[in-house]
Amino acid sequence: MGGKKQDEEQNSSEYGSPAQFDPKFNGPIHKRSCTDIICCILFMVVIAGYMVVGILAWLYGDPRHVLYPRNSTGMFCGIGLNRDKPNVMYFDIIKCVTGTNIMAAALNGLQCPTTQICVKSCPSDFWGLSPAAYLPGANPANFFRQVYCVASFQLKDTKLTAMDIINRELCPYFNMPTSSVLGRCLPSFAGDAYNPSNIPSNFSIQGMNANQSVSAIFNATGNVMNGFNAKDVGLRIFEDFAKSWQWIVAALVIAMVVSVFFLLLLRFTAPVLVWILIVGVLAVGAFGIWYCYNEYMSLANSSLTFNNVGFTTNANVYLQVRDTWLAFLIILCIVEAILLLALFFLRTRILIAIALIQETSKALGHMMSALFYPVITFVLLLVCVSYWGITALYLATSGGPVYKVVALNASQGDCSTIRANETCDPETFNSTQYPACPSARCIFINYNTEGLFQKNLFNLQIYNAVAFLWCVNFVIALGHCTLAGAFASYYWAFSKPADIPTFPLVQSFMRALRYHVGSLAFGALILTLVQIVRIILEYLDHKLKATQNPCARFIMCCLKCCFWCLEKFIKFINRNAYIMIAIYGKNFCVSAKNAFCLLMRNIVRVVVLDKVTDLLLFFGKLLVVGGVGVLAFFFFSGRIQSPGTVFETAALNYYWMPIITVIFGAYLIAHGFFSVYNMGVDTLFLCFLEDLERNDGSAEKPYYMSKNLMKILNKKNKQPKTG
Repeated sequence: MGGKKQDEEQNSSEYGSPAQFDPKFNGPIHKRSCTDIICCILFMVVIAGYMVVGILAWLYGDPRHVLYPRNSTGMFCGIGLNRDKPNVMYFDIIKCVTGTNIMAAALNGLQCPTTQICVKSCPSDFWGLSPAAYLPGANPANFFRQVYCVASFQLKDTKLTAMDIINRELCPYFNMPTSSVLGRCLPSFAGDAYNPSNIPSNFSIQGMNANQSVSAIFNATGNVMNGFNAKDVGLRIFEDFAKSWQWIVAALVIAMVVSVFFLLLLRFTAPVLVWILIVGVLAVGAFGIWYCYNEYMSLANSSLTFNNVGFTTNANVYLQVRDTWLAFLIILCIVEAILLLALFFLRTRILIAIALIQETSKALGHMMSALFYPVITFVLLLVCVSYWGITALYLATSGGPVYKVVALNASQGDCSTIRANETCDPETFNSTQYPACPSARCIFINYNTEGLFQKNLFNLQIYNAVAFLWCVNFVIALGHCTLAGAFASYYWAFSKPADIPTFPLVQSFMRALRYHVGSLAFGALILTLVQIVRIILEYLDHKLKATQNPCARFIMCCLKCCFWCLEKFIKFINRNAYIMIAIYGKNFCVSAKNAFCLLMRNIVRVVVLDKVTDLLLFFGKLLVVGGVGVLAFFFFSGRIQSPGTVFETAALNYYWMPIITVIFGAYLIAHGFFSVYNMGVDTLFLCFLEDLERNDGSAEKPYYMSKNLMKILNKKNKQPKTG
């Protein structure tokens, strides 16, 4: 007994004195003042600057450069004069692949060394210019396809020969089956389009026969075939979603209902579930010990040792060594013994954790609106992400496009007349200005970087990213503080539910916005700075991965690990600081210090509660996600029929896509509901610790904790509190 008292005194000296009784305190303080005003002003200035950046990006940016393809003259396909021609066709797609990556070339619009035109629909067949077109006196209009020629060029009026037309890239001399991918006509390798039986015998490219031509196409575009197939797969997946979206929504509603019921039923089932899970963990360990012992005895006659095996990457070889199973057996026995000892000595703290979990479920029963607060957080986060994405897109397309004269084929004629970095206007450019270089074209290079705004685009993108992270962390902090205030109002209500304030969630939300924007922004800023360092480390690791020596890789790995741990620690401190802010209305630093000292004075209880809660919520997520996932599997795979509908699972192309969507959605729903529950447990736990330190159960200082908690701790109130 004396040792326990000595430990408590030592904790008090190291981590501050226990909270003192305050007769005026009965829950979250209503008379409070604004906190961390300087950080609040800084946050408002950053938000105002963020809005200015968004406005400037909207004024100078033009997302059409990304959303719409362009032809060789720089005109957009699908809008304006080319409204009825939404796709861009490449005259010689092979040049795009051999000159650069085809997908990058296509997405960048015009950075491809071949003529591009806007077309109504992409070519769907094999066609090659007939050899007769090269004969003297041949009329090009009888051989070329006018629909795929440059819009300003008319075959019926030309006096050029077929070779002149090809050299000047006025019309393509071949085309092959293509399909529209993001408005770009790219080879459609899916299906039977490129089956040898479907290729005409007269199809040829540059004098090659049909088989050689197709082989050249496959060789040139083989590295991006998966990218082309993705479009066909994407369409099929979209069709599956269109056919099954009602049932996906129904499955997600089931996940929501199961999550709510699970959390509410914890009030009655938490003790049973926790002990079942604890016994289950011990049973798994016992089974592992038995299995390792059996394997160890089965290899009694084996003479294989680690010395015989040496070092090998085949792990199965080590499983044939008897000493391997002996090592596993010893490790599992030690772990099992530690768990049993911890269970014996920490049984009271486990009971406290169970009681707090039950109390949280009871609190949710009185404040059902708290379960749906994650919807508000989700909407605010969606606004942040959307604003960041749109701003980044507009910033990336700020500045007018820069066009320069480029020789598509420098070997044709004398192209030395083209000056270095010679700019041009694609709408007025005429290749006849360079008669000695027939392949001269006006090509898009990049966006204009001149001017104060354009020169600082990179800095503005950095500002956009930093402000985005700060806003996201602030939204999460606001959610934590709001929920903490609501749960604290429940705990410090002496007579429940009579003393619970009206609309505690709304009151807590308004208090957080009115008084503590600065404190929430302060905590969010600290976390943002750590996340920025982590992003920089990831970027450096990615860029320097090929050139790093082992020592540098080790240092980088250590830095990444340290800042990952620091981020986790900051999140833990912030979370508890927000709880103290919601209750007492102090600034961030004081709240973080008080929360940390309070937790350190009760560190064993903290560890036990954290692990018990994690185990229980993990089981809950597993139950919700696994149950709904299994139900979705049996339904979408056709093993159970949908009642009273004509839904045919055979009509789905990929029945696993709705299943994956349901599982992912169910996890997000369960995580949202359970995060509220987790915040409730943490808040009630801090209130419980404060209650133990402030009060002693006397008439003047009665406990606010539940009767179940008082029974576990052998405490009781001497008489009810009177007004």
